[in-house]
Amino acid sequence: MAPPHRTPPWGISDQRSETAGPTRRSLLAGVAALGAVGAVGCSRVAAGSDVEGGDLLERLRAQGVARLGIAGEIPFGYIDKDGDLTGEAPELAKVIFKRLGVDRVQPVPTEFGSLIPGLASQQFDIVAAGMYINPDRCEQVIFSDPDYQMLDAFIVRKGNPLGLNDYKDVVAKKAKFATGTGYAEIAYAVEAGYKESDILIVPDQVAGLNAVEAGRVDVFAGTALTVREVVKKSGRTEATEAFQPIVDGEPHTDGGGFAFRPTETNLRDAFNVELHKLKKSGELLRILKPFGFTEDEMTDLTAKELCGG
Repeated sequence: MAPPHRTPPWGISDQRSETAGPTRRSLLAGVAALGAVGAVGCSRVAAGSDVEGGDLLERLRAQGVARLGIAGEIPFGYIDKDGDLTGEAPELAKVIFKRLGVDRVQPVPTEFGSLIPGLASQQFDIVAAGMYINPDRCEQVIFSDPDYQMLDAFIVRKGNPLGLNDYKDVVAKKAKFATGTGYAEIAYAVEAGYKESDILIVPDQVAGLNAVEAGRVDVFAGTALTVREVVKKSGRTEATEAFQPIVDGEPHTDGGGFAFRPTETNLRDAFNVELHKLKKSGELLRILKPFGFTEDEMTDLTAKELCGG
């Protein structure tokens, strides 16, 4: 979910960031990443206009479809076993775009690290992947306000034999540590003192589960919700209790939202209006609940706060 490896304002990597710099993932990018952007039977979207704030919303209304960049991550955005687009972000996007006069959404699957580069190169209209909002990413895209907040958790072997409950434990116990490509957890582990070059980077939470089960690592870090869901399929691992990572010496809560090209403020603002209506009515929780979200994941945080003011 990120650009070439660089150190973010927090001085570390990120989850839902790239391999270096804090975020729910810091951005992995480059030309190679762009090559991975899904060629899901669609052409590039039309280039932007000279309209102040962008005219993408009007163009999407005329086309009747919005293209969503997703990263194949349960429960945030993925294609299910029946071949249908689903996940918390796509399902929410379907509702909001319908209210905005856009009848359909179409998935463009790619790797998380290719989402921001793919958005910039107009492979799709919006990133709908539950992407964490952080200062590093806010320099590259504009975000809706978050539709959820999230803590971290670990996948460990049954019984948690090493007693790994946060990143400091991982460092103190010299545990073999893994997390996902572009995940913000990279940054959080580095801030706790883990050597970045020693982190095993795997494609996603399923690969992380497999690595723990096979004994290649002692622990995999991800979002609390993702970790809770993936261990349901395992008899040899468990999820730890959710916890707040430490950022700049303070406990930190992440928030995820939708990313737009910086020129498309009109679409972002219209999207936010509908998002806040859903929050106020309680419909947002009803949309997200089937994917494991609870009242604890609802939030009043804003993109401005998460972008650093």
